[in-house]
Amino acid sequence: MPRYFLEVAYKGTRYSGFQIQENVATIQAEVERALKVLSRQEIELTGSSRTDAGVHALQNYFHFDSDREWTPRQLYSLNAIIEPDVVIKRITPVPDDAHSRFHATAREYNYHIYSKKDPFRDDRAYFFPYTLDTALLNQAAAILMEYRDFTSFSKRNTQVKTFLCSIEISQWHFNEDGTLYYHVKANRFLRGMVRGLVATMLKVGRGALSLDDFRKVIEAKDCSKADFSAPGHGLFLVAVHYPEGLLNNE
Repeated sequence: MPRYFLEVAYKGTRYSGFQIQENVATIQAEVERALKVLSRQEIELTGSSRTDAGVHALQNYFHFDSDREWTPRQLYSLNAIIEPDVVIKRITPVPDDAHSRFHATAREYNYHIYSKKDPFRDDRAYFFPYTLDTALLNQAAAILMEYRDFTSFSKRNTQVKTFLCSIEISQWHFNEDGTLYYHVKANRFLRGMVRGLVATMLKVGRGALSLDDFRKVIEAKDCSKADFSAPGHGLFLVAVHYPEGLLNNE
């Protein structure tokens, strides 16, 4: 049966995460509902990256198998059915063994914070009204690229076999309006990892944690040493990368 990749973007405010769960609204459940309405058959999706409650995505992927042909006209119909805070950006045929999760080579996230009260940001960025030393933030961000074991930044009760990650990009930037965001790219991420990195680095930026102590948090390989208080609504999955040619129009 032919396999397809489905690219989706969403505002995660109303959803209890990406992956389907019983009795709560999730991105997967909403997309599966729209596919069922249009195709009149059950279509099971496999996701590329699990995002937590309230987390947003500019790009995420599912894969699914279907014996019907999916065209731009059907894409238009799907977006007419689906909730307005979710958009299906494209459906692409891929090789039968392509896997949206296991074939991903890297993922990128941005975490946004703002320091002045703004009702238009309260569900898409973290209100953090404190003075920050951005030079210290970027020194802490650079330190992360020296390490591979991020056990300290993985929440408990995870089923992963390894806590090793290769971080390619780790930087703090200013938006055009002067607000701040953290940009990170890695081959893989652990459960709660970006939020843990952000909240712990914010302690460095406020002077509550030295750079040496930040290193000690990483080297402790103990999640009780890190801070996971950064809320999900400041986090955006911005890109999922695949090998060249897997998505035939890239």
